[in-house]
Amino acid sequence: MTLDRRNFLKASAITLGGAAVSACCGAKKDDCCAGKTTGIAFKPEAELKLSFQEWTINGDSLKDKLDFMETLGVAGLEVGGDGLGGRVDELNNALKDRNIKISAICAGFKGFMLAEDEAVRNQCRDTMREIIVAAGKLGSTGVIIVPAFNSQKPCKPHTQETRDFLCEWFNELGTFAHNNGTTVIFEPLNRGEAFYLRQVADAASICRDINNPGVRCMGDFWHMTHEETSDMGAFISAGEYLQHVHVASRKRRLIPGEDGEADNYVDGFKGLKTIGFNKYVSFECGSQAEDKNASAAAAVELLRKQWAEA
Repeated sequence: MTLDRRNFLKASAITLGGAAVSACCGAKKDDCCAGKTTGIAFKPEAELKLSFQEWTINGDSLKDKLDFMETLGVAGLEVGGDGLGGRVDELNNALKDRNIKISAICAGFKGFMLAEDEAVRNQCRDTMREIIVAAGKLGSTGVIIVPAFNSQKPCKPHTQETRDFLCEWFNELGTFAHNNGTTVIFEPLNRGEAFYLRQVADAASICRDINNPGVRCMGDFWHMTHEETSDMGAFISAGEYLQHVHVASRKRRLIPGEDGEADNYVDGFKGLKTIGFNKYVSFECGSQAEDKNASAAAAVELLRKQWAEA
């Protein structure tokens, strides 16, 4: 076997996993974890709570979409941040007496935080604050933000000074979010979309340095396909800082299952079970299915099956 990086990490995981099995099962049989056969100590609080972005499925109205989501047992609704302040009453009324909550808020801010132009940075800060206030009123888990996309220029360089600036900037915004009962969530992207912050561990390390309960990170299976050597390792690296997860098919960013056998999330689910993740795994994807809602229903079944297998 060629000892490249991926094989080295897999071999290391097997070695460490064996030790974990011994530690787990060496006490008494009843205490062995659910994941003992893989050498991973799963936390009992782990739960697969699925969420749809508002545009994931078809429906003539939000009510129609929510009715369909409830038939599937989908627990969360992810909405966009643009104009969110004006939708608070609408969304709260729509979710009243339902078993669906607002999960994360997907961006919607103006400007970008790593801009060289202070006015552009301030625009990002001010519009993020508006979204955060609305997110808090909706009971959202957090507002997703990307520090900068490749197309956003002029942009601060990838240096220690920029990282220090980012930490200072987000500490302030995280405190504001925490005071409003929510968080800000770093989203790592693949290198085709963003030069800065591409791996889950990078985002988690920034969260650790900031050390603010209002600052968290997320993982996106689509981006992780291109940037991570191990889905499981990526999620374990985030630990308590992981606040949200996006999922899509692994080849074309469609509804899970539309890329066939390539759409395997078991390794990542093992990582989520290991850290006791019980927030939301939210669909962020398109669809090429003739019946989009049927595809979404099949995806829900697929993900639950793979969660059980993990």
